[in-house]
Amino acid sequence: MRWYKRILKSDQMRASLCWLAANYMRLVHASGRWQVKGGDVPRQLIKDGKPFIVAFWHQRLLMMPYAWRSTVGDIPFRMLISSHRDGQIISRIISHFDIETIAGSTGKGKGGAAALRAILRTLKAGKTIGITPDGPRGPRMRATDGIVQAARLAEVPILPLTYSSSRRKIFNSWDLFVLGLPFSRGTFHWGEPVFVDRDLDDAGIEAKRLEVETALTQLTQDTDRSLGLPVIEPAGADEGPKLKRSERPPEDRKA
Repeated sequence: MRWYKRILKSDQMRASLCWLAANYMRLVHASGRWQVKGGDVPRQLIKDGKPFIVAFWHQRLLMMPYAWRSTVGDIPFRMLISSHRDGQIISRIISHFDIETIAGSTGKGKGGAAALRAILRTLKAGKTIGITPDGPRGPRMRATDGIVQAARLAEVPILPLTYSSSRRKIFNSWDLFVLGLPFSRGTFHWGEPVFVDRDLDDAGIEAKRLEVETALTQLTQDTDRSLGLPVIEPAGADEGPKLKRSERPPEDRKA
């Protein structure tokens, strides 16, 4: 991966890479046939002037700008993106779609408190924010309680969101990143809102964390199944950052 490290060290190369990635996303969307399911809920919340948190797994980041735009149009949207180097690249890519970012994560690590304050300011200002509850480093499809804490403090619901495309490539990364391919049938799928009570104790927060995790995984797997695709399972308790070849989805073992 020396070539990758060289690219990351060059600002010009990073800018070119991000431009190419953004145009690839445009190609995937423009060449495919996409539908939106469950979009009435976020549209109604926006119509009522009620902000919310959008939750989607890290592996489904690629088409999230279009998932939002295809549902509600040009209404402003922000995303929480990790402040490490890979996160900066993601931020530059989605900036091509006029999406602002907040640096940090919902975890308890460095920068988590600052990120939480920025999230609360965004939501209190009436703006919606997207969060990957398993980001930035996993475990895959395992939510932290940070997203629940943010929803509790801001008194806003959490809306699960996913996308799937009939043609895809799955990378052997910690999140099994899903790369949609051009000329696909695709679905942007919204789930039912998860409401978080302000007065939850620790047990209640854990129950809501599990509710978000379960709802988002179920939504993602159901959407994959609807397109005839094998599902991706959440990381096991003892799973490392990368899967062995035999543990990867059947469609990608030959890649």
